[in-house]
Parts: sequence; C-alpha cells; structure tokens
Amino acid sequence: MNQLVFIENNQAVTNSLIVAEAFQKSHDKVLRDIRNLGCSEDFRVANFGESSYLNSQNKKLPMMLMNKKGFTLLAMGYTGKEAMIFKEAYINQFERMEQELKGPRVLSEREQLMASMKLSLETAEEINQVKGEVKEIRHMVEEQITLTSGEQRRLQKGIAQKVYKIENDQKARSSLFRELHREIKDRFGVASYKDIKRKELQSALSYIEHWIPRKVS
Repeated sequence: MNQLVFIENNQAVTNSLIVAEAFQKSHDKVLRDIRNLGCSEDFRVANFGESSYLNSQNKKLPMMLMNKKGFTLLAMGYTGKEAMIFKEAYINQFERMEQELKGPRVLSEREQLMASMKLSLETAEEINQVKGEVKEIRHMVEEQITLTSGEQRRLQKGIAQKVYKIENDQKARSSLFRELHREIKDRFGVASYKDIKRKELQSALSYIEHWIPRKVS
C-alpha cells in the first residue's frame, strides 16, 4: 500500500479503512479502537470526523477520518515491528502532504519579522498547550495499550500453572482451562485475554493466582 494519506478539505488526513488495511486489522476493530480511545470531546471533534463508504455490495457503511494527531493517538496502541514500519510511513506521508499544502513561498523581510514577533508572543502559550496535549495523549495511551506477546505468554503460563496445580486429570483440566479463560474475560470485560490492558496485567495475574473453580470448595 503506497497511498496512506490524502488531502481532504485542505487538510492531510487518512481514514479507518486505510489504517485497518495497513495494520492488518479488521475495520470493525479499528472503529472500536477509535470509539474506545477515551479522549476528550474537544480532541475528538478536532481530530476525528465521521464519514462513510460503499462496500462491494454497494451498501453504505461507517468510516472515520482522522488527521495526524488523531492517527498518532490511535496508532500508539498498535505495537510490534510491522506496526512501527507503517507508523513511520504514515508520519512521513503526513508531513509531506502538509508541506504540499503549505507550498513553496519565500517570505519578505517584513513578513519574516512579523512571523518572528508573532512566534515570540505565542511561544509560551503553544508550549503549554503542547505539553497538555502530550500529557493527555500519554494518559490515554496508557489506558488503552493491551498486552505485548511476552506479557500474553506470561499470563498463559500463570493460567497453566494454576490449572495443573488444582487438577491432575487431563480431561478435567480442559474444563478448568475453559472455565478460567471465561471468568478472566468476564472479570476484565474483554473478548480475549489478549485484549487485557497492560496496566491490568498484575491484577490479572493476582486474579489467576487466587482463583478457585466453582466445583472446588
């Protein structure tokens, strides 16, 4: 995929369909990730926009547009070597599109002086605003990042150790594995243990360690 970013309404943007294809995720999952970002309403309105597209059956379906800030917040939750390659490609294309929008232009001495004066007056306010946005994004990313592959294996190991400690019979173990997986998903409100948030890893491990199956008193 070459075209990751495009111009719409004089702004460099991408959409959820392109993001889903680039990061090899289902479009529904990308839309869900956007809805679950937990960002402020002001940030969402400024950096995301609702849109739609026609699928192969000519059916109108929802799609989300996002600018560089919106994409950056969303993509921070996507980890791994492949994801990093596409994040770098996105950032490069966003910057190139933004440069194209600005266009080449040589400022006169007066314009340079006015721009410098304006920058001096606005610098302090902009720095504080950027710091606030970075703090907000960092907090939201920490709230959304799920387990890494290593952390998933750590959780699986904890589950296996618990089941093998409780039950010696292989057939009975299979039932306990299903029960424990089901209760972990219910406890942490996820579709799979892989979707558990990284910040909840210790809580999940503690839950597994103290878990008692229903049939054991």
